[in-house]
Amino acid sequence: MPFDVDRFARELQEEIMQEVRSKYSETVIQHWMNPVNFKRMEDYDGYGRITGSCGDTQEIFIKVEANKISDCSFFTDGCGTTIACGSIAVSLARGKSILRAAQITQKTILDVCEDLPEEDRHCAELAANALQYAIIDYESASLGNGKEKEGE
Repeated sequence: MPFDVDRFARELQEEIMQEVRSKYSETVIQHWMNPVNFKRMEDYDGYGRITGSCGDTQEIFIKVEANKISDCSFFTDGCGTTIACGSIAVSLARGKSILRAAQITQKTILDVCEDLPEEDRHCAELAANALQYAIIDYESASLGNGKEKEGE
């Protein structure tokens, strides 16, 4: 009897997804599998980039109109949880005033995630910090400090 590769792949994928569902909420899984605005933005007003001790880098780009974040995106070279947290961060920030977006923290993202395993909680911190850096970059540029957009 020949080995059924397709069946093996389906069963393995099911097993992996069962394990993932035992650790992560459906919200995290959805943002991981279908991230919101996972791209580098060309024409941004603020840019934040941070690399965590785990080696993952999170970048967030914001576009601001009338003191509100009209568009934002993220890019990461990180794991599924880092992808999910970046997606959640930009989802939360879009449409918010700069002041309200500046209040998005690791805890805010963890609440949307319905918490994360201890070893993944730093992913929410990476996303929150990258967003904060993007806001600081925007505010510095709008004050005329001449800060380069590509800087860290």
